[in-house]
Amino acid sequence: MVKRVTGLGFAAVARVTDRYWVACAIDDSIQYGLAPGDKVDVATTICHEISQHKQPVIFGHASEHPVFATHPTPRLFGFESYISIPIIRANGEFFGTLCAVDRTPSAIETPEVLENLTLFSQLIAANLDMQDSLDLSQRELLDERETSRLRDQFIAVLGHDLRTPLSAIRMSADLIDSRVTERSTRKLVHAIQTSTQRMGLLIENVLDFARGRLGGGIPVRRTHVDDLQSELHRVIEEVRRSHPAASIQQSIDIPTAIDCDRVRVGQLLCNLLGNAVTHGDTHFPVTVRAAVEHNLLVISVTNQGQPIEPERLGLLFQPYTRSEKSGYGGGLGLGLYIAAEIVKGHGGSISVVSTAADGTCFKATLPLHGVPHLSDHDMAE
Repeated sequence: MVKRVTGLGFAAVARVTDRYWVACAIDDSIQYGLAPGDKVDVATTICHEISQHKQPVIFGHASEHPVFATHPTPRLFGFESYISIPIIRANGEFFGTLCAVDRTPSAIETPEVLENLTLFSQLIAANLDMQDSLDLSQRELLDERETSRLRDQFIAVLGHDLRTPLSAIRMSADLIDSRVTERSTRKLVHAIQTSTQRMGLLIENVLDFARGRLGGGIPVRRTHVDDLQSELHRVIEEVRRSHPAASIQQSIDIPTAIDCDRVRVGQLLCNLLGNAVTHGDTHFPVTVRAAVEHNLLVISVTNQGQPIEPERLGLLFQPYTRSEKSGYGGGLGLGLYIAAEIVKGHGGSISVVSTAADGTCFKATLPLHGVPHLSDHDMAE
């Protein structure tokens, strides 16, 4: 475009430093002898002067020009017509020049030529600024990803290391519970057991979250399970012991065998039920239902109380999402996220509906016999 606008045979974008004129891009139809990457001593060029006064230089007939007829640069490089426009970055930094030359005279000293090449130089400067901004954003993104990766690794290591002392506390509490008879002492022991049980759940949630972030999702190992009902009953009783003030009603009817991860489905119910008894109105019971409907396992947990704001419903299954009313000790905000990941690992779906009339209901739907493997072609379609 520069050659077309000026009619000159050589055009270049150059980086101009204190020492060198460095060719960045060149279009040469007069075999001027320069290629991208070539360096020229900047003191021998007119661009050296442009870097100081930051003004365009343009002339069409050097040998007859009152200033450049005696200037050493046209004679050194053998050109008659010349135009060079400074490239100025948004921060005022001088980058280099957009220039064109030819060995023959040319009528280029017109406002149109100067205006067009000035616009071209501004476009180059804007592109350089945009590229720098993009590079900075990419570096910041990489730094943030690395920070996130290290944070997740730290969480995983911390959660793993907390298991050992917690197991010791649990075993000690169980041993004391088997030996004491005083009611007040047993009450304290039961408080310790309840707290360690809650701590264990928190640690497992943290570990699962870290595994999911570091390894592409929470692992789900599906097997043929005949006694899922007993696992769900066990979870409900465990939550009852941890929340003695809560009333839990249950309807568990799973008459068929299911291909699932028994432990993970129990964890799914534990997280949903724990969330319900924590945030529900204690004057009303929490209802747990599990049944097989249309070759699907459906698990739902419903509690009464203040409905969840519509704008928050879509955020509930994201990590670290907590109710503003939870306060200190309300959990890490990972339970529902992990529940959703467990459902996802089974190829199922999870949803929530919350109204003042019917309460808040979380429903997880899982296929009974797994999800068939999809080929890349099937996934593409």
